[in-house]
Amino acid sequence: MSLSARTPVVPADRLVAEMVPPPRFMEARFATYLPDPAQPSQSEAVTVLEGFAATLGRSGGAGGSGAGRKRWFGRSAPAAGGPGGIYLDGGYGVGKTHLLASLWHAAPGPKAFGTFVELTNLVGALGFQHAVQALSGHSLLCIDEFELDDPGDTVLVSTLLSRLAEAGVKLAATSNTLPGKLGEGRFAAADFLREIQGLSSRFRSVRIDGQDYRHRGLPQAPPPYGDAEVAGLAARLGPGVSFDGFGELLAHLAVVHPSKYGALLDGVETVCLTGVRPVEDQSTALRLVVLADRMYDRELPVIASGAPFDAVFSEEMLNGGYRKKYLRAVSRLVALAREGGRAATPAS
Repeated sequence: MSLSARTPVVPADRLVAEMVPPPRFMEARFATYLPDPAQPSQSEAVTVLEGFAATLGRSGGAGGSGAGRKRWFGRSAPAAGGPGGIYLDGGYGVGKTHLLASLWHAAPGPKAFGTFVELTNLVGALGFQHAVQALSGHSLLCIDEFELDDPGDTVLVSTLLSRLAEAGVKLAATSNTLPGKLGEGRFAAADFLREIQGLSSRFRSVRIDGQDYRHRGLPQAPPPYGDAEVAGLAARLGPGVSFDGFGELLAHLAVVHPSKYGALLDGVETVCLTGVRPVEDQSTALRLVVLADRMYDRELPVIASGAPFDAVFSEEMLNGGYRKKYLRAVSRLVALAREGGRAATPAS
């Protein structure tokens, strides 16, 4: 099958229904989180989140008595039962996503879980008002990898979350940046200080210390295959394998809304690509980041020829405003390429 030949049609209710933790975190629970004894903040974070989970479903949440519901005239009343949001701050590899998924599992429904990019894509696909309507009845919205990359996203997300908080939805987010510092180094944050401060005031910040993945450097990609090898492996592995030229796939991503990239991978078990090359422009690079996230969520091995995945983003991109996105994508693509190498090796 070819991903480039697919143009999925995804109804709005599926987009919302698919806002759940990725498969690798579907079994995550507070009890399965293993805090580092040398980092007391990790155990403290579990305690805080368990307490926060206990407030969900009370007045102010979906189905509550209305104490935290929106007042249509004037400011909303403060939500009962604790803070309106929890913000997990810390480096890569300290278990923030595990804890966020554990919170989601502990919460009563309806509830939603998605990355910051998935949330902005949902708004793009549904429109702002429909997105508010679709999420406003939820008890909890979890946002993983919270990022503010440009002024438009700053206004969009702060307005969306404000509307949801007024409707009684509680919020939880993870990021590597403290709420009051969101956007620094990426655009003129002072121009949007009011939106950033208003957003940060909704959250109680919980710091999780530990080894920061960012200090480990980029992972080294495994050597790529040849074009003929990839084609042969795609044929040998059989059904469930997609086979595309990298350039053709990148061009196709430009005409498929990013909210549908997950549907693009329906039924796919292994991704085969030929002619991987450095990405030349930012828009294409950001679309590749979203596809890499969706492939990683689904744990799809990638078998590829051409350039190694640690060379697809230029040094300028890796040192620019979207640095964290690109570093995450490289890490995930390299991990999937390693899985691809195992999938390509016949069992003895």
